[in-house]
Amino acid sequence: MSKNISLDEIKKFWPEKAPNIDVVQKYIKKYKREKIVIKYGGNVLIDRGVFNNFISDINVLNKLGLSIIVVHGGGPRIKRELDKKKIVSKFINGLRVTDKNIINTVEEVLIDFNKDIVSSLKKLGSEAASLHTRTENVIEVKPEREELGFVGMPNKINQSIIEKALTENKIPIIAPLGLGKNGQTYNINGDTAASAIAKKLKSRRLILMTNVEGVYDDQKKLISEIKPFDLENLIKWKVVQGGMIPKIENCVDAVQNGVKGVVILDGRKPHSVLHEIFSDKGSGTLIRK
Repeated sequence: MSKNISLDEIKKFWPEKAPNIDVVQKYIKKYKREKIVIKYGGNVLIDRGVFNNFISDINVLNKLGLSIIVVHGGGPRIKRELDKKKIVSKFINGLRVTDKNIINTVEEVLIDFNKDIVSSLKKLGSEAASLHTRTENVIEVKPEREELGFVGMPNKINQSIIEKALTENKIPIIAPLGLGKNGQTYNINGDTAASAIAKKLKSRRLILMTNVEGVYDDQKKLISEIKPFDLENLIKWKVVQGGMIPKIENCVDAVQNGVKGVVILDGRKPHSVLHEIFSDKGSGTLIRK
């Protein structure tokens, strides 16, 4: 829950290259009773400098009293660990085929990364709740497709666990893992997990931090704002291709099911999340009705 905070207080922790500090209080009021879900994933996970910038921004948002929920990915870290163990992965439509051997490594890597985020925030003075399949499970799943093995689709979001963390002034840090029948752990696509949580919370924003600026038009120019219908046309016309298609489909689904706006932005840019939340220009591509 957002709190009243003076400009002098904000100046003590506002980063140097962040947006204009004079307008910050206006945006704090805008998001005062709202929730913001941030998905941190993809190749931006590997670079420690990018990670530290992300942690710094989340810490700033927490100090401002905004209700932030973080869902993280882990693909590159999982690949690195599987390579070390000489385990070869197969992919079907961008989803990793996950057998018993692989799901154990996936769970281990994602929980380790989850704890890394929590402890890094704590060092800056922000309390966070580590939420995953071995603590308090937020996502109940059903198997996506038999051929994918232990890959799940969110079936139910345990909202009360998230709300409890927020009321305790902790940032929920959620791993894209879920439990199916008999307590079996399943891997979930990070964007799909974040979208399901944002829909359940009817969040004001779902922010997807990636390693691209946002969505481009047919002239390769960044689109600052677009409606779901026009986005679907970009897929139809093959302007949007490959790995961006499932990401875009998640965005459209979220906007059509209670999320007020979804933003795809470049997580490698310093303070891109702060520029998105605390300026009219924003950062990346905003998708809303």
